Amino acid sequence: THLRRAAEGDRFHAAHIHHAAGFQLRRHRPECYRVHISVLHFVRLAAGTIRQLDPKLVAERPLHFIGYDIIRENLEDTPTIAFGYKMLTELGIETSKQTIVAANIDEVMRYVEHLDAIRSSLKFNTDGAVIKLKDRIKFERLGIVGKAPRAAVAFKFAAEEATTVVKDIVISIGRTGAATPVAVFDPVQVAGTTVQHASLHNADEIARLDVRRGDTVVIFKAGDIIPQVQSVLTELRPKNTEPLDYEAELARQYPELEFERPAGEVVYRVKGANSDLILKRSLEHFASKGALDIDTLGEKNVVALVDAGFVADLADIYQLDKDQLLSMERFANISAQKLLDAINDKRTPPLERFLFGLGIRHVGIQTAIDLINHFGSLDTLATATLDELQTVDGVGTVVAESIAAWFADEDNLALLDKFTQLGVKPHFEKKSGKLSGKSFVITGTLETMGRDEAADKIRALGGTFQSSVGKDTTYLVAGGKVGASKLKKAETYGTEIIDEAKLVSML
Repeated sequence: THLRRAAEGDRFHAAHIHHAAGFQLRRHRPECYRVHISVLHFVRLAAGTIRQLDPKLVAERPLHFIGYDIIRENLEDTPTIAFGYKMLTELGIETSKQTIVAANIDEVMRYVEHLDAIRSSLKFNTDGAVIKLKDRIKFERLGIVGKAPRAAVAFKFAAEEATTVVKDIVISIGRTGAATPVAVFDPVQVAGTTVQHASLHNADEIARLDVRRGDTVVIFKAGDIIPQVQSVLTELRPKNTEPLDYEAELARQYPELEFERPAGEVVYRVKGANSDLILKRSLEHFASKGALDIDTLGEKNVVALVDAGFVADLADIYQLDKDQLLSMERFANISAQKLLDAINDKRTPPLERFLFGLGIRHVGIQTAIDLINHFGSLDTLATATLDELQTVDGVGTVVAESIAAWFADEDNLALLDKFTQLGVKPHFEKKSGKLSGKSFVITGTLETMGRDEAADKIRALGGTFQSSVGKDTTYLVAGGKVGASKLKKAETYGTEIIDEAKLVSML
């Protein structure tokens, strides 16, 4: 990856390096480069503390701000990045001590390697080094692509790895009946947190890794966030271990369920949808924040209600009474009334969230919104043909067939009738506003809000939130750590690329 040059002999300072091997300059001068540590964005790291309403609690958490740049309209006042650092220090703002001015690429890479070696001893998390053009005027002249400055490049360190021993492989069942294997291992520190389990995804991945109970494995965090099993150290494998027989494991862990692997899929699923386990997962989803957002109806209460026999389908929550709840150990008078009030408050939910909450396979929240905006009611949607369904943006053959199959199931139609009989009346209010007719895709991380919050605000103003860039995408919002593929698609389709500040001004 080449850092573009404004002209031959330009002086470079610092930014994000992804592949330093391809970074070249025709001329090297003393004091050409400045390298500093790249700190994970403080808003994400400190969000939980910053949003606390109790100032005493905030005071107990020693937050520190480390400045890495100074924004000045008059670039003549701060001609170099180094001068900006000096100004920050003189203003009393702490800056990273892990920063140098480098004379050439070899010196840059030596310091990057040094930073990688010492990063575990630093008082903050970091996932890379930053190299920037030193001259601020030329830095500005080079401009940006999306949100990334041309005069800056990030070098991402290799993900921190650790070894541990697999104690067990358990299989988790999701709301759609999908069976997901999870490795459980001895607790180990990786990238600043204790990790003791990681998804193995599916039977094919287990076979590819040939991971077995008792194996010593190498784990890492994808993106420094999600634990993953990278490889198995077979030379440390105990004797007499056997490869995992996935189908036999499903039968052993869930003897009461029957599984099948649909054609063309890698995931095993529960055959039929009538088990208590599927009901629990489905009800958790129905009550979740993204769907009906029923306060206090979390996992533990869902499990208790299903196990007690008070809930046999999603609609049954609307006919719970206080005597039933008080007969259970986990409920007292106040908690029982609180749950009943929370459920009753959701008797007229937004229709798109109700549709999403039903858990139709392949129907996420945006697809649910698009379907409701197009058809206007569940009755119309239920009678739509495959061709009619596929006229909705984002609905292809697979999604259309899944929707049609759901509404063709007599049990599902009976469930909808039961909701109606119990006084549940989802309402549809087509959103209109200044963003009507405009569609948005977000790539990377936002600083001022989460992606879900941004999507909700866009929809509230009549806009559409999409998961991927298409010909109909109006704006691609480029946050931090942008996805190269989305930027490329946006350029191909002529989609306007805007930064977070522009999005905020539109909201």
